[in-house]
Amino acid sequence: MSPDRLAPALFVLLWSTGWVAAKFGKTYSDPLTFLSVRYATAAVLFVVLCQCSGVRWPRDRSTIVHAIISGAFLHGFYLAAVWWAVGAGVPAALSGIIAALQPLMTALAAPYFIGEKLSLVQKAGLLLGFGGVAVAVLPKLIGVDHGEIQTVALVINVLGMVSVTYGTIYQKQHLHSGDIRAIATLQYIGALVVTFPLAFLFEPLQVQLSWGFAAVLAWSVLANSMGAILLLLYLLRRGQVSRAASLIYLVPPLAALEAAIAFGEELTAPMILGTAIVVVGVYLANRKDARTVPAE
Repeated sequence: MSPDRLAPALFVLLWSTGWVAAKFGKTYSDPLTFLSVRYATAAVLFVVLCQCSGVRWPRDRSTIVHAIISGAFLHGFYLAAVWWAVGAGVPAALSGIIAALQPLMTALAAPYFIGEKLSLVQKAGLLLGFGGVAVAVLPKLIGVDHGEIQTVALVINVLGMVSVTYGTIYQKQHLHSGDIRAIATLQYIGALVVTFPLAFLFEPLQVQLSWGFAAVLAWSVLANSMGAILLLLYLLRRGQVSRAASLIYLVPPLAALEAAIAFGEELTAPMILGTAIVVVGVYLANRKDARTVPAE
């Protein structure tokens, strides 16, 4: 199987486990503190990887700045907003729906920022993907007292989705060259610049050191922050940004399946049906179509 076919599947599988890791991680640390430790560890390991691999670091200041800024939006503001919002009471199902708006927003914004057009079939796939996510997670919201959900938490969650959308487009717009390992290193420095000050201001910066914490951190760093992100950067560089973003649709249903296995959470018929719809939507959104052309 070619890397272009294998990379999307591996990315979705690894990235979806982040939801499970987050649920385990909150046992040992507050979310912003955990993210800060995760980003710092990822940055250090990437530096070691780059040194051992003889990676050439960007020499021009603009590439360095663009990588740091994209990391602040792709990782820093995004996960900080989502993890904080969930901790503040936003149901995971509702958070999943909000996150699933990203491919639609990316597809709408891409023509204006990077001149990327989609065919009607691909647009239909994006809409179908969002519909599948809604089918999968909306039933879980029935019975939730929405009056207990803080408005500010919902706003922060939405801002997180806006952040990762902008970061994805910014990445495609400004980072066309350079070793992706070096770019990823700089991006985690940018993410740490966001999360550590927030953790310092709003959390006690305490971590319950244990083998469990070490295991969750190791998976979060190696599988999510290194493996999944290298795959995402590869996909963004190889294909259309909105087609790569459409893969995010697969994350909430797959995360629900993983949560059912890891925590015994209920796997309902709507989740199974929604997942099937999502798969069809992602397939359509990623179809190569002769009518999909760059804007002039």
